[in-house]
Amino acid sequence: MKVLRVLLPILLTSWLNLACSSTAAPATGASAYEPVRGQAGKDVIWIPTPEGLIDKMLTAAKVSDQDKLFDLGAGDGIIAITAARKYGAQAVGIEYNPDMAQFARRKVAEAGLTNKVRIITGDIFQEDFSSASVVTLYLMPHLNLKLRPILLKMKPGTRVVSHAFTMGEWEPDETMSHQHSQAFFWVVPAQIEGAWVMTGLEGGPMRMSLSQTFQNIGGILTRGGQTHAMVGARLRGDEVKFQFITQDRKVHAFSGRVEGRRITGTVVSDFMHTPVEITRP
Repeated sequence: MKVLRVLLPILLTSWLNLACSSTAAPATGASAYEPVRGQAGKDVIWIPTPEGLIDKMLTAAKVSDQDKLFDLGAGDGIIAITAARKYGAQAVGIEYNPDMAQFARRKVAEAGLTNKVRIITGDIFQEDFSSASVVTLYLMPHLNLKLRPILLKMKPGTRVVSHAFTMGEWEPDETMSHQHSQAFFWVVPAQIEGAWVMTGLEGGPMRMSLSQTFQNIGGILTRGGQTHAMVGARLRGDEVKFQFITQDRKVHAFSGRVEGRRITGTVVSDFMHTPVEITRP
C-alpha cells in the first residue's frame, strides 16, 4: 500500500503531462494558412496572376529601382515580390483578408525581401497609395470603375496595369496577353482641357482651346482672326505633342511637358527650333 501511495501521484502527474501535450499538439503542429484558388474575398475571388503575365505587366510599366509600386488586392503578394526581386522596385501590397495578408508577409520573408516589400492589411479605398509611381491590380470591373476617378487624380505619368479587366471608357494605352490571360496598361494623363495661350512664336501669342477625353486630346489655335486646327494631337502622361498648319502652309510641330498650369516645349518648323511657353489665361 505504501508503494502504491508513492507511485500513484507519479503516475497521475505523468498522465496529466501526456494529456496536456496531446491537446496542445494540434496548435503547435497545425499547418499554416494556405489560400485556395477561387476562394471568396471582399467583393472578389482569389485567382493568382500567372507569373508570365506578371512579367509582361511590369515590363509594360517599365518598372525599375526608381519606382514605388502599390499592388491593390495583393493576395499572396506575388506581384509585389516580383516587382522587388526582378525589377528592384520598392513595393507595397494592400490586402483586405488578414489571413491572406499574413500569408503574403510570410512569402515576402521567405524571399528575403522584407526591406523592399511591405504588405498592409487594409481596404484599398481607405489606404493612401498616392505616392505610387506604378499601380497594379486584379479586381473586378465595378471596382476598377470605382477606382478610376482616384487613379485619374494621381500624378500625371503614373503607370497603371490591370489583370483581366479594363477601365470602361478609359481606353488602355497597351494590351498584353499570356496564354489565356490578358492585362491592360494606362498612363495617367495630365488634365489639360480648356483655354491656353502660347507665347514665344514670331507673330505674337496664339490662343488655344483644348478638348480632352482621358488621354485623347484635340483643339484649335487662333491668332489674328485666323484659326488653325490641331493635328495628330497626343497626350501621354505629362507629355504633349501636336501639329498645326499656318496660312502659309508651314507645318509646325510642338512637343512639350505639362507642369500644372504651364506647358513648356519647342515648336519645330522649317528646321527652326523655337522655345515656347503655354499658360492658362
